[in-house]
Amino acid sequence: MTRTGMVVAVAAAVWLATSQSGQAGLLPVSHTVTAESGLFRWTYAIVLPTDAQLRNGDYFTIYDFAGFQAGSNSQPADWTFSTANVGPVPPGVLPPDDATLPNLTYRYGGPDVTNGRTGLGNFWAVSLYSAEASSYFAASTHRTSDSQQDSNITPSTVPVPSMQSVPEPATLVLAGLGLPIIGMVRTFRRRRMSVK
Repeated sequence: MTRTGMVVAVAAAVWLATSQSGQAGLLPVSHTVTAESGLFRWTYAIVLPTDAQLRNGDYFTIYDFAGFQAGSNSQPADWTFSTANVGPVPPGVLPPDDATLPNLTYRYGGPDVTNGRTGLGNFWAVSLYSAEASSYFAASTHRTSDSQQDSNITPSTVPVPSMQSVPEPATLVLAGLGLPIIGMVRTFRRRRMSVK
């Protein structure tokens, strides 16, 4: 392959990658965490981009939402909620999914929304935790250009247990060193007492 051919191939690959990512479906544009009676409400603002349509049955999933409180979810009209520890996974994407943590899925059941670049409202659920970690958000919608099903995946933020209660490694090392020293001091004192 010539140098020019290689440059053209790389440019085509970059264009293909950026054009596909430009056809992303639903997107979580922001999230907030609000304290609520000793728990924490996680609110996600979801947007339908310009190049996407929303049809009956389309959905999005927030993966690995630790500390989920059953029945605490809320979503706009025409949306339903379900939770499962695994999936669902839109075709063509493969988000990491911890089978020990619940996934939150919101499914659309209203009339088609064909005008993209639309805010779909706030979706929330309550967790035991306010600490944040990175996770994934995946969605299944339809493309405006040809009405075909489209899937996307994007990073998101989810609750995790606070790490404050877990000792740091340095603390564990000091404790590990301290126990034998305490044992040696006690042995030395006993021997000293028995000599007197």
